Amino acid sequence: MKNIRNFCIIAHIDHGKSTLADRLLQATNTISERDMQDQALDDMDIERERGITIKSHAIQMAYQFQEQDYVLNLIDTPGHVDFSYEVSRSIAACEGALLIVDASQGIEAQTISNLYLALEHDLEIIPILNKMDLPSAMPEEVADQIIDLIGCKPTDIIPASGKTGLGVDQILEAVITRIPAPKGDESAPLQAMIFDSVFNSFRGIIAYFRVHNGIMKKGQKVRFFNTGKDYNADEVGILKMDLVPKQEVKAGDVGYIISGIKAANEVKVGDTITSAEKPCESAVKGFEDVKPMVFAGIYPVDTEDYEELRFSMEKLKLNDSSLVFEPESSAALGFGFRCGFLGMLHMEIIQERLEREFNMTVITTVPNVSYHTYMKRDSLTCLMVNNPSELPDLAGVDRIEEPYIKAQVITKSEFVGSIMTLCIEKRGELKNQVYLTQDRVEITFEMPLAEIVFDFYDRLKTVSKGYASFDYHPVGYRESDLVKMDLLLNGEQVDALSALVHRGNAFDLGKKICIKLRELIPRQQFEIPIQAAVGAKIIARETIKALRKDVTAKCYGGDITRKRKLLEKQKAGKKRMRQVGRVEVPQEAFLAVLKLND
Repeated sequence: MKNIRNFCIIAHIDHGKSTLADRLLQATNTISERDMQDQALDDMDIERERGITIKSHAIQMAYQFQEQDYVLNLIDTPGHVDFSYEVSRSIAACEGALLIVDASQGIEAQTISNLYLALEHDLEIIPILNKMDLPSAMPEEVADQIIDLIGCKPTDIIPASGKTGLGVDQILEAVITRIPAPKGDESAPLQAMIFDSVFNSFRGIIAYFRVHNGIMKKGQKVRFFNTGKDYNADEVGILKMDLVPKQEVKAGDVGYIISGIKAANEVKVGDTITSAEKPCESAVKGFEDVKPMVFAGIYPVDTEDYEELRFSMEKLKLNDSSLVFEPESSAALGFGFRCGFLGMLHMEIIQERLEREFNMTVITTVPNVSYHTYMKRDSLTCLMVNNPSELPDLAGVDRIEEPYIKAQVITKSEFVGSIMTLCIEKRGELKNQVYLTQDRVEITFEMPLAEIVFDFYDRLKTVSKGYASFDYHPVGYRESDLVKMDLLLNGEQVDALSALVHRGNAFDLGKKICIKLRELIPRQQFEIPIQAAVGAKIIARETIKALRKDVTAKCYGGDITRKRKLLEKQKAGKKRMRQVGRVEVPQEAFLAVLKLND
């Protein structure tokens, strides 16, 4: 065990951690030159296309240092705030972390957030200054920022470059000399923690684990703490570029287990695996359950695909345990699922993965957050409202509380004014403003989560010309003056477009949505009114004009009454058509509501 090192890589998005991981794999000969490609550990097409890491990836490397053979277990983690749950799970399986900071951009919001996660678990931090080969690199300035943040010595910071391979040997040396070896007892009963799992259509569920105590052997009977069920360890092994079977995986090491499990709900990330004959006394202290931030409905385009969508979602949940879903139905869209996501990018990725990996074409409703509602007759009982259609009649409601977040924005000082204007427009309260350097400012706001759900991140990038970085965490619920805004098409309510909004924003938002829907809904043979309503009061209206056939074209000359008679007949037909006509809302309309400010 003294020759094992478990460590992860943490950084802000786009600071070059996947590229640096590629260099580490090459330096330890874990991957051959022929198989080498950029972002070697990212195995999804979406990750390569967007240049971001979505899933954390574990891999084992062998390295010789001072004539000793060492086993290095590396976990490459995502950098975006929406995938921070992946980072927290990876940190729970490690003793050390490489903190990578871009020498040209300096410390960003997510760097600080991930660093605090690592410090909470008492990880040894190795600071690395990446992208030193860039002409715009500012090593002295950024090194000072790192020293202020973690209080290390200047000599502790390793200059590196993922592109040229500078500093890779020093990083490997620092991993061996600075990160402590894992603690554990091989003779104790087996105790291993699951930190990830994937579904393989031929072999069932493959669970990745870290052994804390004991030894996991091939063919052994194991028990999962969470479900209490026993399985045979058909295959155990270690994680290289492919799965490498072994006879046993010992304490302190990271590996995988295949036990023929087919049902997705039997494997829970954070669960403990132990021996069925000689179980351990307690489960490993895992990590907290994830709290979804954004809720949206996902419905199959064809209602017959409902069961297939359920299977797809269960398989996806194995691979992304931060996804939360439960069945629901909508008058407009039929049967589907109410899903909880960690943010808008997470929602977008899930939708794209459903389409690519499972060939499911889905409709996503307008995202919202969960609210706490208290009734007048019982002001102590809290009712959770995840969907505006669940909201009880406002006449009996005492108060509604909405979730608030603490948001940190790090930006250049020239954009402070426009960012403050944006945050105040989104009902934010300025709490603090700290100058990290002469031209970098950290602004702290408290604001409702519902205001971030729509287009906040896109607009923040626009007003700061892409220079602002953003991170947030929940700070509880607060009372707000909220109203339910309904959308009526041809007098019929579309429940998928209902939203809970602040009373002050209802009129503007209603007007914008009506104008957007007027552009997107195709014209029919009859006139369609689009209305936004709060309770019984209509607050905005737009009209889609009817497609009209010129019925008087055949009348040339003659008495006017002939034309009038034909027009009256047409008018009666239009009226009858409007009474029975149904209006189909295209998928673009649901998505367009999210981009009202474009």
